[in-house]
Amino acid sequence: MTSRNSWVIWLSWALALMLSIVPMPEGMALGRPLWLGMVVAFWALALPHRGGMTVAFCLGLALDVLTGTLLGQNGLPLVLIAFLVLSLQQRLQMFPLWQQSMVLLVIFGLAQLVQLWLRTLTGNHPPTLLFLVPVPISALLWPWVYIALQGLRRRFRVN
Repeated sequence: MTSRNSWVIWLSWALALMLSIVPMPEGMALGRPLWLGMVVAFWALALPHRGGMTVAFCLGLALDVLTGTLLGQNGLPLVLIAFLVLSLQQRLQMFPLWQQSMVLLVIFGLAQLVQLWLRTLTGNHPPTLLFLVPVPISALLWPWVYIALQGLRRRFRVN
């Protein structure tokens, strides 16, 4: 079984990695959306056989290399996102986008808390709840990310 147009998936992952590391002004960097988490969640939801936990961990390692953090520090939260989305995949597909956003708000929140815990263990980040600012921003952006990626998936017949 060959996959069709898998370059679309790879391009979306590359774009999400790029958006995750692009420089932002100091005050806005705190609210950077979880681009990679949203793209991992979309592909785990849309094509569970293509966007699983192994891919999420590898993308997390790539983000670790790009940001200079300890290896696995971004991989574990992304694996958690992929695991929870895969676990709830059939239910999430039946939900309207606003309900998916609410579920993903909780999933992204858990992933950010794991990220905060890992950064605190390594001494890289003081414990603060401002670390959760990207969570509601990502949940609000989810419908547009979903619509854009679903449109690309249908246009290029990615399966």
